[in-house]
Amino acid sequence: MRVIVTGVWICVITLLSCYGVVTWGAGLFARKEEPYFEGLQYQKLRAINVPIIAEGALQGYVVTTMVFTADAKLLHTLAVPPSSFVIDEAFRQIYGDASLDFRRVAKYNINKRLTEIRNKVNERLGAEVVKDVLVEDFNFVPRKDVRS
Repeated sequence: MRVIVTGVWICVITLLSCYGVVTWGAGLFARKEEPYFEGLQYQKLRAINVPIIAEGALQGYVVTTMVFTADAKLLHTLAVPPSSFVIDEAFRQIYGDASLDFRRVAKYNINKRLTEIRNKVNERLGAEVVKDVLVEDFNFVPRKDVRS
């Protein structure tokens, strides 16, 4: 009888200690979730070439590289990436701008153009996704300097 009570006692102590270690250890080894960064995300766009046509002839190309910042949370929920919209709108704005004349160099209001690009893209997407549009590179290549 003494041997049976000792065996039951050992089994109960073993089970309780295993339960205690598993319960206590679950809190130590649990994967801690890091908060999702819901700030702005920076996206660089590919370079675009915009033909400049004046007086019925090709004068050259504007070659520009742009960057935009967007709300990271909204960016991940969109079905269509906004980069295509930013490139398209930048092309439209530069191509359709009559005040951009490289034959008569004058100060160009780039801030107005970038604000218009941002507003038009957000309007087309139906939400305030794009927060800012930045210019990384902006060059004009005259027609005579273009190689085929």
